[in-house]
Amino acid sequence: MPRFRPSTRWSMLVLALAALGAAQASLQADSRQTVQAPKFEVDPLWPKPLPNHWILGSVIGVGVDSRDHVFIIHRGDSTLNQRTEAGADATPPVGECCRSAPPILEFDPDGNLVKAWGGPGTGYEWPSSNHGVSVDDKDNVWIGGNGGNDSHILKFSHDGKFLAQFGTPKQGANSNDSTHFGRVAKISFDAKAGEAYVADGYGNKRVAVIDMQTGKLKRYWGAYGNKPDDARLPPYDPSAPLAQQFRNPVHCAEPTNDGLVYVCDRPNDRIQVFQKNGTFVKEVRVAPATRGDGSVWDIAFSRDAAQKYLYLADGKNERVYVMDRQSLETLTWFGDGGRQPGQFFAVHSIASDSKGNIYTTETYEGKRVQKFRYRGIAAVPRGSQGVVWPTGR
Repeated sequence: MPRFRPSTRWSMLVLALAALGAAQASLQADSRQTVQAPKFEVDPLWPKPLPNHWILGSVIGVGVDSRDHVFIIHRGDSTLNQRTEAGADATPPVGECCRSAPPILEFDPDGNLVKAWGGPGTGYEWPSSNHGVSVDDKDNVWIGGNGGNDSHILKFSHDGKFLAQFGTPKQGANSNDSTHFGRVAKISFDAKAGEAYVADGYGNKRVAVIDMQTGKLKRYWGAYGNKPDDARLPPYDPSAPLAQQFRNPVHCAEPTNDGLVYVCDRPNDRIQVFQKNGTFVKEVRVAPATRGDGSVWDIAFSRDAAQKYLYLADGKNERVYVMDRQSLETLTWFGDGGRQPGQFFAVHSIASDSKGNIYTTETYEGKRVQKFRYRGIAAVPRGSQGVVWPTGR
């Protein structure tokens, strides 16, 4: 057998320890570069093509019912150009294709169109600019509106039968008005309490809580739980002291199973968290250098009982953040600007289904809905994942 001098053995030991240290450092670096979080892949074949030469305008709401059917609402009547996009809707028509689909569309989990309805009708006043669609525990469908006179909420049955209108169109509604809303962005629900949370909105600067049956206002609050103040704020400045009021729009107000409410203060680039009585709990700023439209557009939660994860749509930076809901730590994000599946143009609204999949809609020139399939909890890049294209695994 070969015989080694002590100095040789010592050198070999040093080299072995160095190799072990390098391996440990590599593992630590890998753990810093990845995180355990929900993994998603875009489904480029969802939904299936629409019939009747129908196309979508700006899609400004998405909700999911008890059967995982997906509802979207869009503005084809006002955002499709009749010369270049919806020629069949022009007077006279300029071509066979295309025409706006009805405002509300329902898809099954496979992406098949189930039903399409909505628009002006008897007994209610359709918003001049519909905004947001939400499905309650009885599968009723609620919408708001952010047009100049849209100070009301509409409630329909699952198949589009008119059920109720809360408020009436009115100009000049204010954040302390007990009978009108101010250009509602979205409605969410606490079914056990029989309450609806109103992100109010594009005109008002508050969260309003109403009775789901009567529409009666029960309570409301502004940023930090303050009394809302409609005084005009200066343009958002990332380096300025934090605004003590919400900026318009207040874009979502999402109650949780553990008694909290997460509010999208969109142009202030922040999520504020409250108890359900309006007591301020905490906040987090997200991409706080974002100006203009802001970074905090809409929120959905994972469907586990603890709602461990929060999914945040950022329509200015064109991404979806995956966050730990309790700590508000951003774990990872996916998406990029563009027209291809998995990319975004003004990702506006987000919802999750019982299988863990998430759905996004895009406003402005995005004009579409996308599905991102849940692939379980896995090691994903900490930070940007880019476009989450299917891997085939």
